[in-house]
Amino acid sequence: MSEPLVVLSGVNKHFGDLHVLQDINLTVDKGEVIILIGPSGSGKSTLCRTINRLETFESGSITIDGTELPEEGKQLAALRADVGMVFQSFNLFAHKTILENVTLGPIKVRGMKKAEAEKRAMELLERVGIGHQAEKYPAQLSGGQQQRVAIARSLAMDPKVMLFDEPTSALDPEMINEVLDVMVELAQSGMTMVVVTHEMGFARKVANRVVFLSDGKIVEEATPEEFFTNPKSDRAKDFLGKILSH
Repeated sequence: MSEPLVVLSGVNKHFGDLHVLQDINLTVDKGEVIILIGPSGSGKSTLCRTINRLETFESGSITIDGTELPEEGKQLAALRADVGMVFQSFNLFAHKTILENVTLGPIKVRGMKKAEAEKRAMELLERVGIGHQAEKYPAQLSGGQQQRVAIARSLAMDPKVMLFDEPTSALDPEMINEVLDVMVELAQSGMTMVVVTHEMGFARKVANRVVFLSDGKIVEEATPEEFFTNPKSDRAKDFLGKILSH
C-alpha cells in the first residue's frame, strides 16, 4: 500500500505575467524517486523549490506527510527541516570545516548534542566517500566533493524527502558520476526523492516515475521505461529527440 508523502494539489504560480506553474497536481509516495525533466523554462526548478516554499505560490496546496505547508513562521521552519534540498551551487559555509557544515543543522535545529551530531556526521561523510576530508574547508575540496558534502549535510537532518535541483549541472564532467553514484545509493536505500536533472541515464536507472513538464504544465508522467521508449506527447517526443540524438 503506497503512502503519499508529498502532495501538490492545484498549485499555480506566476512571475509577473508569466504563468510558471499551471494547476500542478503531483503525489510523491514514500520511498518513491520522481525525476522532473523538461526543456529550459518549463518550470521544473520552480516546482522543486515550491515544495518547501523557497518559492511562494498563489493558489493550491502542498502537504508534506499530511501537514499543509504554512506560509511562514515556526511551523514552516519545522516542515522545512523535514525536506532536504541540494542545489546546483553547494551553498556550504566557507569559514566552517566540512564536519561543522554537516553538524550545524542537527545541533541548531534538531537540538542534538555535539558529540552525537559529530558521530552521525562522520558516518554520513563516510557514506558519501569523504570521511577523510572532514577537517578541511569547502574551498579545499573539488566541486564533486563539495556537492557530496551538501548531500551529507541534508541527510544529517534526517529528512523525510530530499529535493535535488540540477545537482550536477555546475560540475565538471568527471565529477558528475561521483555525485550521481551517491544519489543512486540513496535512492536504493529507500529515500523519497524529487530530482530535477538532465542526466537521462540516471533517470532511467533510479526513477519510479518520470514527470515531464513543458510551459509550466505536467504534460505526462510514466515509468522511465515507458517514457523513454514510448513517449505519448509530441512535446516529449520532440524533447527526447533533441537530447537523445547526441
